Amino acid sequence: MEHTISFDQLPEAVQNLSAKLDRIEELLFNQSITNAEKPEDELFSIQQTADFLNLTKQTIYGKVSKNEIPFMKRGNRLYFSKTDLMTYLKEGHRASISQLDQLAEEHINSNK
Repeated sequence: MEHTISFDQLPEAVQNLSAKLDRIEELLFNQSITNAEKPEDELFSIQQTADFLNLTKQTIYGKVSKNEIPFMKRGNRLYFSKTDLMTYLKEGHRASISQLDQLAEEHINSNK
């Protein structure tokens, strides 16, 4: 795609190129910020998991043997995903009375 520019059109062409470069820089900067906000999932060892959950290593081994906690096994080593552990913790969340009241009210209103 060959596009000829006359000498008189040169300032406008440079201005257009500059505007396009500014837009590309902005897109790249926004993309780098978006990527920085998504950290990779951290993998924990058994000791790090015990520390993270404030449990003993023996308790972690017990939960693993009963499949009560999410884990990965490679060879003889156990690994735990921080994201999976956070999900595991949140699954044990108990709703407060006010949250239960709100859920009940929403349920009643949706069935009218």
